[in-house]
Amino acid sequence: MSQTTRIREPRDGYAEALIELGRAHEDVFVLDGDCSKANYTFRFGEEFPERFINLGIAECDIVGTAAGLAAMGKAPFANAYANFLTGRGFDQIRVSVAYSDRAVTIVGHNAGTTAAQEGATHLPLEDVSLMRSIPGMTVLVPCDAVEMGKAVRAAYAHPGPVYLRVGKLGVPVLTDEATPFEIGRAITLREGADVSLLTTGAMASEALGAADLLAAEGISAEVVHHHTIKPLDADSVLASAERTGGLVTAEEHSIIGGLGSAVAETLIEARPVPMERVGTRDAFGVSGTMDELFDHFGLRAANIADAARRVIGRRRG
Repeated sequence: MSQTTRIREPRDGYAEALIELGRAHEDVFVLDGDCSKANYTFRFGEEFPERFINLGIAECDIVGTAAGLAAMGKAPFANAYANFLTGRGFDQIRVSVAYSDRAVTIVGHNAGTTAAQEGATHLPLEDVSLMRSIPGMTVLVPCDAVEMGKAVRAAYAHPGPVYLRVGKLGVPVLTDEATPFEIGRAITLREGADVSLLTTGAMASEALGAADLLAAEGISAEVVHHHTIKPLDADSVLASAERTGGLVTAEEHSIIGGLGSAVAETLIEARPVPMERVGTRDAFGVSGTMDELFDHFGLRAANIADAARRVIGRRRG
């Protein structure tokens, strides 16, 4: 699978898939918190006004109403900015949705560094960790707009609660319609033998860039994309550890509780190998552009390549 230069917003793929679902299934309802322009959910509202509900800036109410719709047999998608939805709405997500086993899709928008220019308080760098901690919650972090559409369809078909992380700004399109997507199954973006780069979300393109940097030095790096953080594809993680003997995780999220934590937990129980985690490190966001924040937090291909070199050094030692 080769990297392309085509750039597309993940929220665009989300909106398109949501409308397709709405046309095919009358049980699809969309709830938003006064951010439909930013979340692109207004497109669904224009076509299906009777199934679009704007509840204002009231994340707890959005989740509670979605849980009620699910109890009536509907398939609600609850949308809001990820930091406020998972933070303010945590109790309702935990009790009204997950504990009650309601098939609600919780959709966290403006995810990761894509909210950078809206201010530090708007950056959700802990949302995956929060949602991953809830029993029974499935956590999806697609890498591009095409995969986002597949995740929307998979979330609709899933019988339990789902957290779907949606980025705002454009990222490279790395997958196509033929690329497989199954909840809980990672996909290999590049084969390699010397080190494994395990990625999620917007970091997939940076990991491929890191593999290019390493290849120039004669280092063969495999790149495996984990669009599902929970349930993690443990078989894929362990297979990578067996193949290369060293792993690097890369995520646009805190290394505490996200992909890095999930992979480390899997390895320590079954096959410990040298590992490094690339992500934000116990820090709040700052204001700036997405590019500036990638530099600030060390989320670039060069940072991933450096981590891979350290892993290889530790393995040889």
